[in-house]
Amino acid sequence: MNAHTVVVSKVLVLDGDEIHADTLKSFCEECNLIGIKPPLGDEAQVMAILRSNVDLGGIFLYENFGGAILQGLTLAREIHAARPELPIFLRRTEHTAASVLSDRDMAIFRCIYTIDNLQHLRENLDASIFSRVYPNDLVRGITELTRAALAMLFRDCDIDVETPYLVKDRIIYGEVFTLMPIESSWCRGYMMLQAAEQIVLDLIRRLAGKDGELMTFRELNSVLGEATNMVWGAFKNRYVSLENVRAELLTQVPIIINHPRSYISFGSDDPQLCLKYTVQERNQPTNPPVPIFQRFVFNLSWSPDEFKENPTIEEFVESGELELF
Repeated sequence: MNAHTVVVSKVLVLDGDEIHADTLKSFCEECNLIGIKPPLGDEAQVMAILRSNVDLGGIFLYENFGGAILQGLTLAREIHAARPELPIFLRRTEHTAASVLSDRDMAIFRCIYTIDNLQHLRENLDASIFSRVYPNDLVRGITELTRAALAMLFRDCDIDVETPYLVKDRIIYGEVFTLMPIESSWCRGYMMLQAAEQIVLDLIRRLAGKDGELMTFRELNSVLGEATNMVWGAFKNRYVSLENVRAELLTQVPIIINHPRSYISFGSDDPQLCLKYTVQERNQPTNPPVPIFQRFVFNLSWSPDEFKENPTIEEFVESGELELF
């Protein structure tokens, strides 16, 4: 990851208007958005995507999506009922832009725009999806220390990381996740590692050889727990100084978990930082890579202007505060 780390966000594009497809695609690229769209433009396909573990920052919806006039509004109501945390950005056509929506429908959308007023859309993206700034050095450092931890635990594997992105949803990926509080003078919240149980367990068994035959989900829990501990320890050494914890950092909010819906809420609407790591076996490259997702939610305190790295031993030596023995 280079010095100019770019944090992106994934948006579900429900438009279907080929006339303006290139304009919207260019807009997404300019705004660091990764646009994804369903192969079929029907309502059932859209809702199936939203019920899956697709991490999203928001939804671009055309009011006539599906082919019929204002059919998109019906879909918007269903989307909002299923995933109310996701901001929906409604595109209207010129001849209907002036028509008034009901107050109930207006409340569904983060903003309403036309193809001729993309600046309005951009401003609302900045105010919602990209409302939280994550310092480049922090994002880059997190990926470095997490990859190092995973490499220690998954021997003989290559650890890759995709472009960091922001999510507004609260969906849990897989069946197992770890949760670790993160506290410092400039941030306070939680870190999560999320994974699908069976594919990670299969990987652990293969790496262990014949000793892996008897391994169960308990070994999987141990590995992911150890990875979480290692990442938090490295994070603390690198970014958390020994200042006194401020009194306001003692605040807590309830964490709500709904297992059947793979849903977790930290009581905050702020976008979360998400990173996807893939573990690829070197000796068995034909096996598919195993994904592990990492999320950071700083829901209790966030002051990025106060973020700084702790000095290293080398810096103490260079400053004369320490001498080599």
